[in-house]
Amino acid sequence: MTRSAQEIAAGLAPSRPGRPIEPGTRIHVLGVGGAATAGAALHAHAAGAIVTACDLGGPDPVTAAVLAAGIPIDWRHDAGHIVDADGAAVVDRLAVTKAVTSVEPDHPELLAARTLGIEPESVQQLIADAAATGGRRLIAVTGTHGKSTTSGWLLHLLVGAGRDPSGFVGAVLPSSVAGPVRGVARFGAGEDFVVEADEYAGNFDPYRPAVTILISAEWDHPDVFSDADGVEAAFADWIRRSADGPDLPDGGPMLVANVGDAGVRGVLALLAGWPGRIVRVRLLDDEEPWPTDVDLAARVLAEDGDGSTLELRASDVLGGITGAVDLGLVGRHMAIDGLLAAAGALVVGAEAALVLDGLATFRGVERRFELKGEVDGVAVLDDYAHHPTAMRATFAAARRRYPGRRLWAVYEPLTYHRTSAMLEAFAEVLATADRAAVIDIWAVRDPDTTITSAAALAEAVSRRAPEPAHAIGDPEAAAAWLADHVESGDVVLIMGGGRSYVAAERLVERLRDRSAEVTGSR
Repeated sequence: MTRSAQEIAAGLAPSRPGRPIEPGTRIHVLGVGGAATAGAALHAHAAGAIVTACDLGGPDPVTAAVLAAGIPIDWRHDAGHIVDADGAAVVDRLAVTKAVTSVEPDHPELLAARTLGIEPESVQQLIADAAATGGRRLIAVTGTHGKSTTSGWLLHLLVGAGRDPSGFVGAVLPSSVAGPVRGVARFGAGEDFVVEADEYAGNFDPYRPAVTILISAEWDHPDVFSDADGVEAAFADWIRRSADGPDLPDGGPMLVANVGDAGVRGVLALLAGWPGRIVRVRLLDDEEPWPTDVDLAARVLAEDGDGSTLELRASDVLGGITGAVDLGLVGRHMAIDGLLAAAGALVVGAEAALVLDGLATFRGVERRFELKGEVDGVAVLDDYAHHPTAMRATFAAARRRYPGRRLWAVYEPLTYHRTSAMLEAFAEVLATADRAAVIDIWAVRDPDTTITSAAALAEAVSRRAPEPAHAIGDPEAAAAWLADHVESGDVVLIMGGGRSYVAAERLVERLRDRSAEVTGSR
């Protein structure tokens, strides 16, 4: 059953264009353990606000930079974060993720804020306000798949081009972009602010970008969108609103669009009459002729387990660059992300030669096909894939990097509603691996956790696969189970958007402990 964005964001202030944060504003961020909430806390702090935060989950990869910035985090929720014992407000603003309002619209901290006349806001609104504080030009990266890699790659290109950008990305960035304390945010003195713009329940609504990069548009978030048409309409409606944004370039807003994606082409059809400019990008199939109606096209000349070589051809709109470039990331989906990042950098004025250099030197963001370790011939990879299309692309990359090796697909489903709605599609793709296992479902924002289960997905996979799939418990239990079942030569691809990274880390630890025990007994 779908719910409207208004129902999911119950009690939050309506989205609005960003406006500057007053120095010294006291802001509390509720649920700082998520990428967007951590990014909001960091950017508000950098904008001069006095920021506090809380979360129930304890330290995780995205909160390390929050703590390093000196932002205090209380690892519990308490109305005392908002109001003191005398009934006086201790904050001026409260920012929260819709993962909270979706399941607990009457959360005690939200109720405390409303009692004081403080209208809670989305964390995306806080990010938009932080960008407005510095008068930055927003470059928004959106789409069903590839947002974090494309956003991180674009920041990498702009850093290499000397533009010193700021930004928020939904994954931990490499130190070459984020600095010595890796996190989801970058702070620069340049005019560009890159933001990963999520379509879920209007999360991207506060952003009014001068440049939008649209990677893909496919049915996802079945608790919000009933079909692909709803997804395409949401992207198109938001892009239309960008024409009302501040500080637009001459000619109005710009859209960099991956026209090789059918859903993106559907969005473009809905944008007929839009006053902005459209820059078309496409990765060609092997035998496809060079198009005349695309501004940046590329063809894969060679691929191996370390990456690919692309031949590029750009129109005069993007400087007319031509030539070949080596990418250090594996898979066609990564090549598409790199092309869109390059187009985004070029349209804001980055030097073409430096953009080409940056395409070759980027090595990805955390949890995107990340090798956690290889122990005694067992390779363990961590990936954020949580949609059948993304999983299929990641499987292809794994087969390319590790040809001939047995592939384990270990999946932590992200949300019950997505798992239930796409159960058969998930089962189809998981059954293409040599072995499959399912970690407990990560609920996040689900009000109903009874509609399906990890066991139901494992059973659906088993009906299709030559070997039975197994439901293997929470991430810690999953690591223990896998350590007892994987063998030398295996590639273990652990995927999910929740705590699946814990399973990958613990599995590597267990394999190392086992190896040390064997070595010590000799």
